[in-house]
Amino acid sequence: MFDELASRAAAIPRLRINHNFHSSMEDNPHRFLNVMLHGTYLRPHRHLAPPKTESFVCLEGRLAFFIYDGFGKIQEIHELNASGPIIGIDIAPGIWHTILVLSSRAVFFEVKPGPYQVSTDKEFVDWAPEEGAPDVPAFLASLEEAYRLHASKPPGS
Repeated sequence: MFDELASRAAAIPRLRINHNFHSSMEDNPHRFLNVMLHGTYLRPHRHLAPPKTESFVCLEGRLAFFIYDGFGKIQEIHELNASGPIIGIDIAPGIWHTILVLSSRAVFFEVKPGPYQVSTDKEFVDWAPEEGAPDVPAFLASLEEAYRLHASKPPGS
């Protein structure tokens, strides 16, 4: 299934695809696989109104999970790796976040409350480019650099 979903993700500009386990957008909770290829862009966002927690478990590959303050300053970077030591993260409502795929592809299981309403699901930041904007590659490069700096620090520093 992962290979089929990755092939489908490679064929679309967003370079990512979901496979839903819930039967409708009205279900609660929503449970799905997220298959993301290196180079995909998720505009930083939060789930505040209505408040939604999100849980992620990395099943394949590696990704960096970024948490921001309300002004765009990175507060935390967590590497999720299917091989460990950290394979998952739980995010409280209202936390600004995004994901950077570190491996050629990353597959993770995600759970968050439903129902899904496109108009209220995500609140996007104004300090990061919209999907498809010309400055997305520069933004992704800045995330990669922030991750490199974070990964090069000794643990606990």
